[in-house]
Amino acid sequence: MKKELVIVLDFGGQYNQLVARRVRECNVYCEIYSYKTDIEKIKAMNPKGIILTGGPNSCYEADSPTYSKELFELGVPVLGLCYGAQLMMHVLGGKVERADVREYGKTEVLIDKTQSKIFADVSPKTVCWMSHFDYISQVAPGFEISSHTKDCPCASAENEEKKLYAIQFHPEVLHTQEGTKMLYNFVRGVCQCSGDWRMDSFVEESIKAIREKVGDGKVLCALSGGVDSSVAAVMLSKAIGKQLTCVFVDHGLLRKNEGDEVEAVFGPDGPYDLNFIRVNAQERYYSKLAGVKEPEQKRKIIGEEFIRVFEEEAKKIGAVDFLVQGTIYPDVVESGLGGESAVIKSHHNVGGLPDCVDFKEIIEPLRDLFKDEVRKAGLEMGIPEYLVYRQPFPGPGLGIRIIGEVTAEKVKMVQDADAIYREEIANAGLDKTIGQYFAALTNMRSVGVMGDERTYDYAIALRAVNTVDFMTAEAAEIPYEVLSKVMSRIINEVRGVNRVMYDLTSKPPGTIEFE
Repeated sequence: MKKELVIVLDFGGQYNQLVARRVRECNVYCEIYSYKTDIEKIKAMNPKGIILTGGPNSCYEADSPTYSKELFELGVPVLGLCYGAQLMMHVLGGKVERADVREYGKTEVLIDKTQSKIFADVSPKTVCWMSHFDYISQVAPGFEISSHTKDCPCASAENEEKKLYAIQFHPEVLHTQEGTKMLYNFVRGVCQCSGDWRMDSFVEESIKAIREKVGDGKVLCALSGGVDSSVAAVMLSKAIGKQLTCVFVDHGLLRKNEGDEVEAVFGPDGPYDLNFIRVNAQERYYSKLAGVKEPEQKRKIIGEEFIRVFEEEAKKIGAVDFLVQGTIYPDVVESGLGGESAVIKSHHNVGGLPDCVDFKEIIEPLRDLFKDEVRKAGLEMGIPEYLVYRQPFPGPGLGIRIIGEVTAEKVKMVQDADAIYREEIANAGLDKTIGQYFAALTNMRSVGVMGDERTYDYAIALRAVNTVDFMTAEAAEIPYEVLSKVMSRIINEVRGVNRVMYDLTSKPPGTIEFE
């Protein structure tokens, strides 16, 4: 399944995951490692190619991330991107200096070497995304410049004989119009990868591997109803059937009718062969959250209560051999286990469970996949499209889409408003084009007039963003007539709401969620 491997060495770049995703889109398996990874470990992995990411440092400074010259002498093709390109030149005897003009944003790149393997079928003039203060003032011996821009004499350079390529811009971002083609040219052309990383074979081999690993053991899965846990549960179900027990905790903070939808898919009348337990813990959560307004405190209560409920159900089941988690590759990278990213969250995405459940080992069947690959795996296994493409939903649910105290009354308000919003977005044909969209309940109340009477009710905020990687996002431009219809329906149909607002904030400075 992983016969061919391309390694991304991360030098602290913000696009490290994006580079790996783009490589996988070429049907080539790719993993991210820190630049601190030992050369012997790299040799042992026997990669077909190595890609060096960007990073915030200047390669000529003493304490900047670097790598030994040996990396470029392995006989393995190496592609340096931005900082990675500058580092390649610096280590191999070229010169990198501070530029007089910073290049940032979309820039026209002129290809000087049209026969370059990296630029095969790329336009002689192509728009690329630049982001650098430093520039390559002198290429290393054996290299020739293959492209330039108005302000940058060396936008790319290469040593074709040694299969070393340095690119000053970022081919992995969508702003670089022919960037995917360039990466394809590297991994499929220069590295000679055959492109056998495909989702049908991944699913088939994963199911087989799970079956062999579990044997006749018992497996427990915490099913949230989200995409990751649903795909993991179906994969296990196909592998071991009734040896799997899924516990679904309905904390009363799900979207409208979502608990029933999850049960319809995974419950006794659903298409999957597994044991399903639904715990209706709504009132328990509402009482724990009464009077609590601080966002982090709400998150903590919701997370801890989930563990307590799950623990109670696990005790009824007794000892199990394996615990399933829907960990995906970004969780692994963000936990600091891959690449140079700061530790953002634990990769055990149901925090604390291993301490309270009697089990021997964790199974993470989606650990190697990005979110878009998880969705492909779900479709490959026949999971309904509406479930696979369900909108992203935070673990604490509506608890962090209700500003301030959470009550059953407020939950119903935001559920009803969100259902109307999602319905009208779908009716307008926008549901597949917007990255994420939802309604949130603000803590603001204002005076209004309805039916000649004064009202003093809550305001709903609508959020919709476009994003490639969920690390940055821009507010989506929804047609005014759609927003107007949503506003009218929410005010007329949702009791307790008299005002609707649209949130235009990008990320950064805001976040996609509200709390």
